[in-house]
Amino acid sequence: MHFTSPINVEGIEVNDLFSINTLLGGTIEAQTVMLLNSLRSIWDPQGKWADKEFRRYPESFPDVRLVGSNKDDSPLIGIELKGWYLLSKESEPSLRYKASADGDLICCVPWGLSNVLSGKPVVYEPYVEQAKFASDMRTYYWNHRRGDNSKRDCGIHHPETTPYPKPGTQYVDVPNQDGGGNFGRIARVDGLMADWVNESMDTLMAGIEAKYWVSFFKLFSEGRPKEEIEAELSNIARKVRQAGRPDHKASMLEEQLLAHLSAIVDLSLK
Repeated sequence: MHFTSPINVEGIEVNDLFSINTLLGGTIEAQTVMLLNSLRSIWDPQGKWADKEFRRYPESFPDVRLVGSNKDDSPLIGIELKGWYLLSKESEPSLRYKASADGDLICCVPWGLSNVLSGKPVVYEPYVEQAKFASDMRTYYWNHRRGDNSKRDCGIHHPETTPYPKPGTQYVDVPNQDGGGNFGRIARVDGLMADWVNESMDTLMAGIEAKYWVSFFKLFSEGRPKEEIEAELSNIARKVRQAGRPDHKASMLEEQLLAHLSAIVDLSLK
């Protein structure tokens, strides 16, 4: 994706890192919409929809629509667009998809900062799927999650609605029972996003996979004793080295970075 952003982030503390998606997620989504419009030559090469543009409707569903200037015109397509900060603590998108619409898409855009802890937002390969398929998979998963709890009510109430409902309209599917607030978390639905999530967590950031950065930052957010932190850091370094690097230069940079991270840990524990 040819994504650029005027935002430059500095001075974030490690313990605040996991909440950065709350601060910047909406901005990343808005700038992604601008990117879509700048790529008109790709999605409308013959100019059939010259009077249309993608617009963001953050309080509506779906929150991105291809619309014209006439407010009465129906959108040509809708996209439920969500950002995912790659270094979030859960190592998976937290988006909850609680509705569905035929013909529309759901898109999750992973992003990080160019210098890991600072710099400009950088986006990576997005997840794109038919919204109806994702919704049906989510419903099937929820309806069959009873497990050993025979008393669990796995039903879902689907309200009567129409495509592109107006603000204030009831369009969200509601589970009969959801004590943990997990309904709609499609990243946990078997066979839907798992492969893409795993590939995204292998994304190199400053030469090290995102999944190892998450493990490293968790060391400082869980109040662990010194001995556990040192042992876990050694475990992370071992996994990084086992992954291997394609050339000697990359391997040397990796070793330098691991040495710096080890020094940071030593300083923080003194």
